[in-house]
Amino acid sequence: MAPRSASVNEELRRRSRERLLQAAVELVSERGYEATTLGDIADRAGSARGLVSYYFPGKRQLVQSAVHRLMHRTLEEALEREPRTEDGRERMARAIDAILGLARDRTVLMRQHMAGLLDTEGFVRCPEQQRLAELLRDTVARHGSRNAEADYAMLRALLMGAVYAMVLPNVGMPIAPLRTELFRRYRLDWELGCPPDAETPGGTRDGDLSRFFATDPADTPTLGRPASDQSK
Repeated sequence: MAPRSASVNEELRRRSRERLLQAAVELVSERGYEATTLGDIADRAGSARGLVSYYFPGKRQLVQSAVHRLMHRTLEEALEREPRTEDGRERMARAIDAILGLARDRTVLMRQHMAGLLDTEGFVRCPEQQRLAELLRDTVARHGSRNAEADYAMLRALLMGAVYAMVLPNVGMPIAPLRTELFRRYRLDWELGCPPDAETPGGTRDGDLSRFFATDPADTPTLGRPASDQSK
């Protein structure tokens, strides 16, 4: 019975981590980063407050992991939605639209995320960020890149710049001209992906985030490993 009990406990812990990630995204979207405490996140997730530090060394690491989870699951959903396609140009268009769509539809959250990346603590490596990077590398490779690592870095930089331009308070740029520039760079037709005047299938405007935080064993670091070692 011991192995079964250990498996049940592991599943419960995995679900607790998923609830913490979802709660972090919801609360930062509603209140902003500074007004959200770790206690608030634990309460929203229905978890013991001490459990937060079991997975994350601090609030910034938790919030960055949560946003990277939302980003990589949103991107994954966009790339794999019906009709499924292996066409590299269509997949690149879907990737661009997925990230720009998050900036448009979850502006407060993405603004806080960009501010966190510019903080002195800077960029936090985590399993969620690594999966996002893998999807973007695969996207540039399918688009025809001969140097996926370098072209991934450029795509990441361009997307971050576009998101930053969209979420700037009071002077944020609309999505259309930024999409136009990105599509021009990658030689994509406007009709590819999901143009901003079209409704995204299952898109980011859906207020229910639960599908992005469903339990997935592959998304959980080895239990018992210190949080500082999870990205190794």
